[in-house]
Amino acid sequence: MARPNLELIEALRRTARNLQQGAHYQWGHMGGCNCGNLAQELTKLSKDQIHRYAMERYGDWNEQVDDYCPTSAMPIDLVINEMLNAGLTLEDLKHLEKLDDRAVLHRLPLEKRHLRHNVRNDVVLYMTTWADLLEEQLLDKIKLPQEITEVALVA
Repeated sequence: MARPNLELIEALRRTARNLQQGAHYQWGHMGGCNCGNLAQELTKLSKDQIHRYAMERYGDWNEQVDDYCPTSAMPIDLVINEMLNAGLTLEDLKHLEKLDDRAVLHRLPLEKRHLRHNVRNDVVLYMTTWADLLEEQLLDKIKLPQEITEVALVA
């Protein structure tokens, strides 16, 4: 699971909000799909740049991730590397493209756990739920000094 951090949490939320507000979404387009939309937010590249970089090698995001090499200097590997530096893992990218991470899905009501990987509203729900999960994990790591905790309890 991703390393919880503010940059990633906010990027997931901005991506979900952009999609909800009508940003380009096309699951078969490497720059406009689930990972592509998040990559746009994390790298500030356009959907067309990301797609063009991905087309220098074969395959969808799962295959691109399988072939990822941190030292290749292939443009798509540089995109993936920026995403990893933001706290994602290679497995996160695969799960995002298919909307199938169990930890994220487990947070949804049973009737909403069968997300379709190529449906905009399902992607928005997945990213929002994932951002909430990461935020909770980040907050769990924050330890307040005893004095602050005692003052909060008194108030």
